Amino acid sequence: MKSMMNLFLMTMIAALFTSCGAVDFMEQRAAYYNRLEDKSYALLKENEQLKIETARLKSKVKTLESKNYYLEGQIQSLKKGITEERPGRGLASVKMVDSNDMVKFDIYKWKPEEILAVADKEFNMKNFEKSAQFYNTFAIKYPSSKSKDDHFLFQAGVASYESGKHYEWTLKHLQTLVKNYPTSQYYLGAKLWIGLTYLKLGDEKNFFGTVEEFRKKYRNTPEWQILSPHYEKIVQKYKSN
Repeated sequence: MKSMMNLFLMTMIAALFTSCGAVDFMEQRAAYYNRLEDKSYALLKENEQLKIETARLKSKVKTLESKNYYLEGQIQSLKKGITEERPGRGLASVKMVDSNDMVKFDIYKWKPEEILAVADKEFNMKNFEKSAQFYNTFAIKYPSSKSKDDHFLFQAGVASYESGKHYEWTLKHLQTLVKNYPTSQYYLGAKLWIGLTYLKLGDEKNFFGTVEEFRKKYRNTPEWQILSPHYEKIVQKYKSN
């Protein structure tokens, strides 16, 4: 009997020690996994910061590339020289440059993507004179470009109008849009700007024709809300003539 009691006590003690070891082991493993989780979170956070920094640097590179369009053209111009020495003739005459020409295509030899990037940037900054010149030059130099779409024509027309100088460019770009893109989202907007251009040019006959078209076909449009205040005034003037 006594030996059985001793055996029972020894078994209980062994089980106790075994249980304590298992608890310690489990606690150690939990601490280990917690450390791994903390490290993983720290790495994820660091990775997100790196992504943000990468995006910022890419944006900065794009900005610098845009600014370099001008600098590259100037460097090319300096390499060629303003004048050229020709055999037996001395120095050639300096080619006259239009001081109002902001593009200077013959000097800088803009690539299509470069000239379009400058045009869009200046348009977004509301520098409409410069934007209009770049858009118009693009249309002339790259007439078959796929980038010369309805969006391009609309912005080129608006920039030309807002410049306060190039109304003939406005009509050229927007009339092309109306003719070639009758289902464009810019169609009615183009017609509106064409009408306003006629008004600016004092061409009341064509302006009145535009207003009449909107009155008959597009009365429920925002464009008509812009044109309608002019309607009665124009009608009264035509009645009196």
